[in-house]
Amino acid sequence: MKFRSNDMFILLFFMVMIPVQVLSQDHKCWNIFRGDQALKGVSIFKLPEKPVVLWTFQTDDQIMSSPVSCDDKIVFGSGDGFVYCLDISGKLAWKFNTGNNIEASALILEGSVYIGNLDGSLYSLDLHTGYQNWVYYTDNQIIGSPNYWKIGEHTSILVGSYDYFLHCVDASTGKMKWKYESNNFINGAAACQNGVAVFGGCDGFLHMVDIKTGSLRDKLEVATYVAGSAALSGNYAYVGDYDGQFTCIDMKDQQITWQWWDENTYLPFIASPSVIEDRVIIGNHNKYIYCFDKSSGELIWKFNTGSRLEASPVVAEQKVLVANMRGDLFILDLQNGKELWSYESGNPVYGTPAVIKNRFIVAGTDGYIYCFGERR
Repeated sequence: MKFRSNDMFILLFFMVMIPVQVLSQDHKCWNIFRGDQALKGVSIFKLPEKPVVLWTFQTDDQIMSSPVSCDDKIVFGSGDGFVYCLDISGKLAWKFNTGNNIEASALILEGSVYIGNLDGSLYSLDLHTGYQNWVYYTDNQIIGSPNYWKIGEHTSILVGSYDYFLHCVDASTGKMKWKYESNNFINGAAACQNGVAVFGGCDGFLHMVDIKTGSLRDKLEVATYVAGSAALSGNYAYVGDYDGQFTCIDMKDQQITWQWWDENTYLPFIASPSVIEDRVIIGNHNKYIYCFDKSSGELIWKFNTGSRLEASPVVAEQKVLVANMRGDLFILDLQNGKELWSYESGNPVYGTPAVIKNRFIVAGTDGYIYCFGERR
């Protein structure tokens, strides 16, 4: 194909004007609870071959927040109302009192921490000192992780609330840019891709909202209640629901491509899925973690973990890391679902593990953070 000079100018103009998705992970970071803005749940790092507990850190209440990590810092919230920041060796760097229970996961971005609590406050804190940059108030509790989107030099923070709104806030100032109203509570995080925020909620719809304007692009009814977050891959969104259905949605054609459910249980999908290559992986309340062909919905394998699954899986280098509500941790082979490693912590795990270089971090309802790695 040949371009005239004017054609090339037009092409370059549109390339500059299209918002660019910034990759969340670099050589040190797992800065959001699912690893990237599309919430795929995939790490660029390898899991340790023979993990052992390297250290633990205790808070004063249960931890439901998923830990995140960047710049050799580990950040998470606790039921005691504090945001904690640890160094890579497990030593406390700082803690910040938000005044209310924290179940939401944090986002680390460009030297700041963004995190919400159950009184509906969204905080921006300095990653290195813990000092408050700003606080933004919604009208009900925040359960899901913030996400972000950059257009030029401007960064937006997006977070859902039980006030029914998806809020878009300026990352630097904490001032509201817009808010989009759904029809019920927003429990999960919004996945961000190609300038669109995609999320489900208690209204049973998958909403697709223009991040620049806050206007609705489209919405599609998928269930009565969506508790988790969707994962995005290409034109497709993958999401589980409280009715026990797992759905693949074609966002371009606005239709359901396939749905799957276990006819024997119909128990909820609370966890969010992982999407990698031709596969999608998710855990269910019926104790099983499932692996599907992401195009056809064909079940490839399933693994019985022995207890309910609410924590979302993480895929790293052809292995799947998963934790259940009995406190069991498993590493499974992505290809066939065979168990490669297991550990009994004895306490339920709600949050997604953070997979970073040479180790992974898990939070428990006993109030402990566990760091796994290999002894040297």
